[in-house]
Amino acid sequence: LPERSTNLLGVRHIVLVLSGKGGVGKSTLSTELALALRHRGHRVGILDVDLCGPSIPRMLRVQDRAVHQCDSGWVPVFVGQDRAIALMSIGFLLERPDDAVVWRGPKKNALIKQFVTDVAWGDLDFLIVDTPPGTSDEHISTVEALRPYRLLGAILVTTPQ
Repeated sequence: LPERSTNLLGVRHIVLVLSGKGGVGKSTLSTELALALRHRGHRVGILDVDLCGPSIPRMLRVQDRAVHQCDSGWVPVFVGQDRAIALMSIGFLLERPDDAVVWRGPKKNALIKQFVTDVAWGDLDFLIVDTPPGTSDEHISTVEALRPYRLLGAILVTTPQ
């Protein structure tokens, strides 16, 4: 078994949001699901692994925030005055929010693994993982990195066609 990071030990459930194509509303569904769970009193985090199109920071109006380090890794960005939702995205690591990410597979896969092992999530009831469109290496890397943890399941977003 892969080595387990202690940073996810406080996360009770992990939910992946996937689709076979882009533009179907994965990020919107991830955001709305996190907000609905938070409204019901749950502690929620969103991990945005859509490295080429990180839209969650913009959707939650925190795209101007920066990620900081602590003893156990990166501290996620917290949304709202009540710090209701923890969020990690490559969007926080870019010099400008609209910068393009043009990386090959190994570099993307390494960042996904780092997001899983090096983000200090704390205690969460749910971690929503917003994935990129399609069925790429990023999906395989995400599932492999999360395999040792309590993956609740996946939501597949489709279109009516």
